[in-house]
Amino acid sequence: MARNASPSQTRIEVLATGETASIPDSVPLRLDHELKFSIDALNSYAVADFDPLVFDAMVLAGGIEFADRFRKRSSESWARNLAVSIPVHDLARWEKPDVRSTLVSALNFLTGDDWHISFRQRRTRETLPRQQQLDLHPGVRATLAYSDGMDSRAVNGLVRATYKSSLVLVRLGSKKKGRPQRGQPFTALPYRFSRRIHSAETSARNRGFKFSLVSGLAAYICGAGECIVPESGQGALGPVLASVGQIYPDYRNHPAFLLRMSDFLEALLGRRIEYVFPRLWNTKAETLASYISLGPASVDWKNTISCWKGSQWSSIDGKFRQCGACAACLLRRMSVHAAGQAEPPDTYIAFDLGAATLADAVNPRFGKLNRAFREYLIAAVLHMEHLAELALPENTPHLRRQARILSGAVGLPPGEVETRLARMLGKHADEWNSYVDSLGDRSLVRQWARRN
Repeated sequence: MARNASPSQTRIEVLATGETASIPDSVPLRLDHELKFSIDALNSYAVADFDPLVFDAMVLAGGIEFADRFRKRSSESWARNLAVSIPVHDLARWEKPDVRSTLVSALNFLTGDDWHISFRQRRTRETLPRQQQLDLHPGVRATLAYSDGMDSRAVNGLVRATYKSSLVLVRLGSKKKGRPQRGQPFTALPYRFSRRIHSAETSARNRGFKFSLVSGLAAYICGAGECIVPESGQGALGPVLASVGQIYPDYRNHPAFLLRMSDFLEALLGRRIEYVFPRLWNTKAETLASYISLGPASVDWKNTISCWKGSQWSSIDGKFRQCGACAACLLRRMSVHAAGQAEPPDTYIAFDLGAATLADAVNPRFGKLNRAFREYLIAAVLHMEHLAELALPENTPHLRRQARILSGAVGLPPGEVETRLARMLGKHADEWNSYVDSLGDRSLVRQWARRN
């Protein structure tokens, strides 16, 4: 979808300690007051004396995230005009033309907005962590973005047999709170916001930039040349293959975006870091089944969390429970079924998708069953259906266009990419149809599915 013109520019000025705002009509974001860095978390990125370049890149991630959340999208157009000014320690490096051009290219492609990024020399040097001893093996080859999710748990198990101690986990987006463990590398995202944004933008495309940048920085710090992306085919490619209405496609885990991030990191850091997708052409169920085949230790997949919702909206008796209705939960449930596994009924709030009504499908103690919950489930069902329909012959032209986009990003001929896409989507269709059939003829999922 083409970006529509945005009528006005929102300017964000990130201010270092002691700075005052200097850009007219800008929104200030103050370090150490509104954008706070944790010393413990920063220490987990300090395998040697902390590199100011790494800190400045993390400040950039925070500034981009704040701008993306602060300017809500118009109901009439997707694109916004966003300007962010960042204080840096080495202005000459950040102002290199290829740094700016690759950064803006990655951001515009990711979010569908018009980004303007500027840098200025810091007046004072940031007080950064000193060298500490971290638990890193020599000869690190790759980092892996790790969360509480099923794919990251499974892919960590699958690739570790090859990478062994040369694989380092980077803890990103954990749904379980916890303090960084002293001596362990990359145990937490290093910053948080203390400033609340009312009516914040919820599309959250900045997350793709934040997570890929931080995992890339971790690879740079420990001398690795690869970042392993654990998403399976439906998670990495599905949001673009089956985009919704007039919404700009979601490229957060897409190889075409991460190729742009590799270009940006090379321009900034002087070293190429590649994003690698070991399960891109497999379904989530195939990834889970492969992990289970490793042996009894793989039972820990049952402790993973896939749900998009936080505890504020998805809990029973004050305890978090996966909703079972969002697209992430539905993909998980379908994948567990396809892998020949089962989960306890109390895993999900919507514990029985074979029920004829949503009220009967949901735990009676859940107090927030409303229209939004219902719409989440309908949207999830339609997304699974749309992906399955892409395997039909009449959708071959669409797959061919997507294959051309993917071809350069994955280094394969378009015809080979199309073949792999078709196989993955055909497998998804088989898994989805089998799952819907398993729910019975009266299932509310079958009622909303676009087939007989």
